[in-house]
Amino acid sequence: MHRKMIHDLILRYEKSPFLTFEETEHLNQLLKFIEQESECFERTLKKGHITGSSFILNYEKNAIALTHHKKLNLWLQPGGHSDGDPDTLNVALREAQEETGITSLAILHTDIFDVDIHKIPETSKEPAHYHYDIRFLFRAPADAKFVMSEESNDLTWAPLAKLENFTLERSVHRMKEKWNKHKLSIVRWGNA
Repeated sequence: MHRKMIHDLILRYEKSPFLTFEETEHLNQLLKFIEQESECFERTLKKGHITGSSFILNYEKNAIALTHHKKLNLWLQPGGHSDGDPDTLNVALREAQEETGITSLAILHTDIFDVDIHKIPETSKEPAHYHYDIRFLFRAPADAKFVMSEESNDLTWAPLAKLENFTLERSVHRMKEKWNKHKLSIVRWGNA
């Protein structure tokens, strides 16, 4: 029963204008993972687990929040483990607030914005495993101020027009492309 919410979100995402051809294999793997693994939201599941992350636009909608991740040594979108919470929108919001210190983020769309599956390298504390990452779209208030967490080396507003100066991660650029393609329809929904 605890997997129904994510299962329904994924089924809606299959019909979403945000879904790209590039993501279809990830989506199929994600559905299979959720159906087969009753503990999919627990980080104790060693082969992988569901995570939630966010594409956070600044108030002007011309830059996104990126964290320079300590463990991975990369500029990435904020996100993290579900820790048993099956509400991935709530997970993404919680992780965004924890990692950026911005507590009053606006949810621009309650459905999935992007999905990605990526391998996390082995560390001294855990084996290599996969993150089945569900991403959502947020906007920061005009007065947003970053507060760095212990998980980050740095935080920044990366201008969308110069995103390649911060990261070459394909999935981050894919989300930028989606925003550029769909921002007018998102604004018409009255959420942006």
